[in-house]
Amino acid sequence: MPQSPLARTVAALQPRARTELAELVAFKSVADPAQFPKSECEAAANWITDTLRADGFQDVALLDTPDGTQSVYGFLPGPAGAPTVLLYAHYDVQPPLDETAWVSPPFELTERDGRWYGRGAADCKGGLIMHLTALRALKEHGGVPVNVKVIVEGSEEQGTGGLERYAEAHPELLSADAIVIGDTGNFRVGLPTVTATLRGMTLVRVQVDTLEGNLHSGQFGGAAPDALAALIRILDSLRAEDGSTTVTGLAADATWDGLQYPEEDFRKDAKILDGVGLLGDGTIADRIWARPAVTVLGIDCPPVVGATPSVQAGARALVSLRVPPGTDAAEATKLLAAHLETAAPWGARVAVEQVGQGQAFRADTTSPAYTSMAEALQEAYDGAEMQTSGMGGSIPLCNTLAALYPAAEILLIGLSEPEAQIHAVNESVSPQELERLSLAEALFLRRYAG
Repeated sequence: MPQSPLARTVAALQPRARTELAELVAFKSVADPAQFPKSECEAAANWITDTLRADGFQDVALLDTPDGTQSVYGFLPGPAGAPTVLLYAHYDVQPPLDETAWVSPPFELTERDGRWYGRGAADCKGGLIMHLTALRALKEHGGVPVNVKVIVEGSEEQGTGGLERYAEAHPELLSADAIVIGDTGNFRVGLPTVTATLRGMTLVRVQVDTLEGNLHSGQFGGAAPDALAALIRILDSLRAEDGSTTVTGLAADATWDGLQYPEEDFRKDAKILDGVGLLGDGTIADRIWARPAVTVLGIDCPPVVGATPSVQAGARALVSLRVPPGTDAAEATKLLAAHLETAAPWGARVAVEQVGQGQAFRADTTSPAYTSMAEALQEAYDGAEMQTSGMGGSIPLCNTLAALYPAAEILLIGLSEPEAQIHAVNESVSPQELERLSLAEALFLRRYAG
C-alpha cells in the first residue's frame, strides 16, 4: 500500500526519534534516591522541559509533586473551538537490576537485531517520543488540529502517587475531552491493540522479628525462632499448591471474556524454562488480567557470600499484590496486611507498612474516541483491525483522571509489547512499532478533531 504524505513524514522523523530517545535513555532516572542520584531525574525532567519549549509548547512547567518528584507539563494550542487531548507518558524508569546481565549498557540506547535496547526505551520514554513524533508530523501537514496538553510523570514506577495528588489539588490543569495514556502496548508486534483494563496494585513491606539479636546457630539453633524462616513461611502462605494467589478474603476466580492468550505463546513470551509449570488455573488471560497476583519483589537477609552461622533475629520483604477491576485496592491492602500478620508462625512479630497503592481501571471502549482510534490504528497497520486486551500492570493515574474528568474518554496505547521485556534486563523497543503508533496517534488526532 502506498504511503500517505503523513506516513512518509512520520518515517522521515524516525532518525530524530532515535537520537532523542538515546538522549533520554542516557538519564538514569530511577525515582529512588537510595539507588540513583535525584539529579538524574531532574536532568531528564529538564530535557523534556527544553524539548517541549523548542517544539512550541506554552505554559511549560516543572511541577513539584507531593512525593518529592517532578512532572513536566506543557500546552500546545490548536484551532479555536477544537477539543482538548491530554497526552501522557512517564520519564522515570525501573532500576536496571543486574547490569551484568544486559548485553549492552542499560542506559545506552543500542541497536541490535532490528530493535533498540535500553532501560525506558519502551516503558515509557519511548511513549513520549511517540507523542512528539505524532505532533511534529501533523505540524508539517496543516498543523495540530486539537488543543494538546502533555504531562510527563516522574514517579509512575514507584507508585508513590505524586502526580495523582497534584492533579487532585489542581483539577483544572489536566482537564481534557480525551486522554491518551501512552504507557501500555500491543498484544503482539504488528497487532494494533488498545488496553481495556489495568490491574490495580498495592505494595507493602513486611518486617518479621523474633529475637533481640542474631544468635550462634550451633549454640541456639533448633529452639531459637528464626525470623528468616518465619518470613519464608509467611510468604509461602500467599500461594496455593498450584501457585495461585491466596490472600484470605480476596476473590480469585474471575474470568476474562475478551482476547485470549494461548499458553504456548505465553510460555514463549515469558521465556519459561523447559519442564517448568505455570501458576494457577483457568486461562492465561484469566490469570494475568482478571485475577489477583502476588509477587515477592525482594527480601532483606544475609547474602550467601559472607553469611555467618547465625539464627536471624529479623528479616524483611517487599510484596506486590496486583488486583483486577472490581476490587478496591485499599481493601486489598487491608486483606493482605491481615493475612501476613495472621500467617506468622511461633508468635513472631510482624509489622506491615504500605509503600504504594493504585486502583484498577476499566475503560469505556464504546466511546467515540475509540472509534477514531480504531480507524487510525487500522490505517497505520495496513488494514489490521484494532484488538482489545487487558494488561496485568498498573497505571494509578488513570483512575484519578477518570474521577476528576468523568466525561473524558481515556485510551491506552503504547510500545510495551511482549518482546519489549519491560521491567526486565535487556528492555527494548521496536522502531517499527514506534513509527506505526506515532502515525496512528497523528491520524487519531485528525479524526478526533472532526
